[in-house]
Formats: sequence, C-alpha cells, structure tokens
Amino acid sequence: MPGLTLGDVVPDLELDTTHGKIRLHDFIGDAYAIIFSHPADFTPVCTTELSEMAGYAGEFDKRGVKLLGFSCDDVESHKDWIKDIEAYKPGRRVGFPIVADPDREAIRQLNMIDADEKDTAGGELPNRALHIVGPDKKVKLSFLFPACTGRNMAEVLRATDALLTAARHRVATPVNWKPGERVVIPPGVSDEEAKARFPAGFETAQLPSNKCYLRFTQVD
Repeated sequence: MPGLTLGDVVPDLELDTTHGKIRLHDFIGDAYAIIFSHPADFTPVCTTELSEMAGYAGEFDKRGVKLLGFSCDDVESHKDWIKDIEAYKPGRRVGFPIVADPDREAIRQLNMIDADEKDTAGGELPNRALHIVGPDKKVKLSFLFPACTGRNMAEVLRATDALLTAARHRVATPVNWKPGERVVIPPGVSDEEAKARFPAGFETAQLPSNKCYLRFTQVD
C-alpha cells in the first residue's frame, strides 16, 4: 500500500481535536505517540476500541506515551460520542484528544484510508490503522486492520513495551516477548561487545548449524 510506512516522518499537520487545535509534531514533542484511526463515530467496533484504549491510557501514560485518535466526524460529534464511550464501561474516561477530519485530508496523509469502505455518500473512510511514532517523528511500528476487525489493545501495549525496550537497550525482542522476559542480542553485536554491554552475561543457543546467532540476555 503506497503512503506513510515504517521509517517515514509523519507530516506536521494542523489538526482540530476535542482538546482544541494542535500541530502534530508539537503534540508528539520528545515522546512516543500512538496515533490511531476509526471509521466513524457512533459505530459498534469503534466504541469498544475507544473504551478499551481509555482503559489502557494509564499504562501508556506511565510509559510517557501519548495517545491521539482520529475519526472523520466533527468535534461536536466526537464530544457526544465520548459520552457513549464512557458509559459503555463506567469509570473509564477518554482523556486523550480525538481528531476531527471531515474532509479526510489527515487520514490520506497518514495512510489511513480504507480502500473498500465508504460512507453513505460514497466518501472515503479510515481503516483501523495505528502508528507508533517516535520522538524523531518517524513511524516505528504500524498495525492495519479492516473495519470489521477490532484491535487488541493489550498487544498494542506489549508492542509499545517491546519498542521502548529495544530503543533503550539496543536489543531485539523474541516471539511473544513480555516485559521482564529475556531479550535477544542483535547479530551485528560481537560477543566481545555483548560482554561489555551486558555484564550479567548472555546465553547462546546451541543449534545444528553451529552458528552462534541466537543469544539471550536479561535487561532491566
């Protein structure tokens, strides 16, 4: 799919949100940010997703990660919809801004257009895209779901933890990794460098190829 992808700098858009006007780069600042789109207000899957993201907002805040939602309706519609989102799971509050994008300009520039879904007037709708953007304003990770499939916010949090751990310690995370579990040392790091960087040591898996590329270590 053409458009914004991993490693690209997100455009510095001026956006109208439920928290007022923002510039995207200023909003991100020196933090990581998650920007995520929804096909429309007052729709079933989107309502459950926004409720769940509100439930996880405290976890993202602990990690210094900002949240920014997108939907194609206007700000007043968003504000009315938020009442439904918060009522669906009482006690959850939508404290993050939701962007109004009635002309679809932002979702086009952020590669969030669903090629198959249209509104009742035949206009473009967003897919369920989610980009994790770094302090350098570059896309670090993307999820892309169709309108019929809700996202797993626990996996969004896990993937965020993996990105933050990899960036902080210059490591990689293996399959199904969770915080506190062992990470892997990238192939470009020699054993000598690994000994210096990871004084607690590392374990090399013994494989039939006798190639010592699968090395595990523990980081904080």
